[in-house]
Amino acid sequence: MFKRIFWAGLGVAAGVVLVSKAEAYVRANTPKQAREFVFGADQEQVPQRTLAGLLSEFRSALSQRQSELNKTYMDRFQG
Repeated sequence: MFKRIFWAGLGVAAGVVLVSKAEAYVRANTPKQAREFVFGADQEQVPQRTLAGLLSEFRSALSQRQSELNKTYMDRFQG
């Protein structure tokens, strides 16, 4: 159990470091117009916007799946 937690934590930490290094590399070696095209005009808030987008997509999928399950089981018990 502890090995899995350790390796998962190590993977998350490595992912964060890798993404931050890649983002710094892209910022240093691409022209401003290309960065604005990829990251948008507000380049300082990219991680927050990405996280907010992922959370909203997750909530949408969660509510859609819950609706499907409710319909399936309500049909089963009513008919």
